[in-house]
Amino acid sequence: MILSTAAARDRTNPSGGTTLQGSILLAASALPVLGAVLLAPVLPAIAQEYSTTPGVETLVPLLITSPALVIAVLAPFVGALTDKIGRRNALVIALFCYSIVGTAPLWLNSLEGMVASRLFLGVFEAVIMTTCTTLLGDYFTGERRNRYLAMLTVLTTICATAFLIIGGLIGQAGWSAPFWLYSVGALVGIAAAILLWEPLSQPTSQVLRVLPWKQLTLPIVFTFFGGITFFVLVVHLPFLLTGLGITDSGQIGMLAALASLFTASGSFTFRYLGRLHHSAVLAIAFCLTGAGFTTIWFAGSLPLTLLGACIASYGAGLSLPTLLTWTVSQLKQDVRGTGTGIWTSANWIGQFACPLLIGAIAAAAGGLAQGIGVFGIAVLAVGLSWILASRRSRAVSRTAQAEQQSHLPVEH
Repeated sequence: MILSTAAARDRTNPSGGTTLQGSILLAASALPVLGAVLLAPVLPAIAQEYSTTPGVETLVPLLITSPALVIAVLAPFVGALTDKIGRRNALVIALFCYSIVGTAPLWLNSLEGMVASRLFLGVFEAVIMTTCTTLLGDYFTGERRNRYLAMLTVLTTICATAFLIIGGLIGQAGWSAPFWLYSVGALVGIAAAILLWEPLSQPTSQVLRVLPWKQLTLPIVFTFFGGITFFVLVVHLPFLLTGLGITDSGQIGMLAALASLFTASGSFTFRYLGRLHHSAVLAIAFCLTGAGFTTIWFAGSLPLTLLGACIASYGAGLSLPTLLTWTVSQLKQDVRGTGTGIWTSANWIGQFACPLLIGAIAAAAGGLAQGIGVFGIAVLAVGLSWILASRRSRAVSRTAQAEQQSHLPVEH
């Protein structure tokens, strides 16, 4: 059947993906982003529709963030499993299931049921995200791999922009209308079943033991932090705009898409900063994000709020491909699924934690804008600290190199 035709290619062409296969993987990678941002413009409308539901203030944001929790929990296990059983077939099955579960809220009558369906959606999003990123690492090498990983973040942020606009426009026909777009997963699944192939690999039964934990720890920790910063405006910008008097879902979607375009611009810029060390790029990214969040705190008006959102979004877009390429570059093929799954988990744990953290800070600070601003100061401090640490590290390295050269024998 459909799972065997393309898979046979692993015997004749075990490496070297084509542009077509890369495009399919990029398209599939965009689907979890659809799940994350498509509903953002209609969250206020959903909250109004289910205003009598106990805990509606908590349940409505969970429509966006609950898949993130499932992705965070399952991604490492998905990665380890696909290292053993293969990645392509798991991706194809997950794409079809994504469409089925994603459209389920169209037939559900309760907010609790919708949240539950979103949890199941996260299962298949975990498979999609992990296998797509891993297959990009399998199909491509060197600079071409880095280019595709950068393109992955560019495409997902561009799609996020488009989905925000589409979600807002379709949302004018009713808060449930955007759920129909999840059916596109089945179309991508058909293309994946026909055109993708399973790369040859050498699975190991001791995956966790051979992972380069020493090299992975730091990028994984910063990926968790980056996941928080990346999701702040995805979840909260519509509520900031509503607080400024913008209530039309179409207008909310357009304004959120403007900020998302700057996220895409940040990701696109990464490919031109490849010669810089990842520490320098991350320092720039975190400083910009922190400055943007702080601007939102003191804005008080729509133009300044959008300015802060655009600055922060640019920094967030720059950080994500930096963190991803930093992590993937540490991984060999036989553990690439596991390592990518761990990266995905750290990223989405951060995204799930984002509204909980920002909500707690906002409650203590006296408002959403204030909470985002306080968090922005912390992000800015991380960026500045990274700059100082990088300078100190380079100074130590130069000193050590000078000392080593001073002890070399002098030739006469």
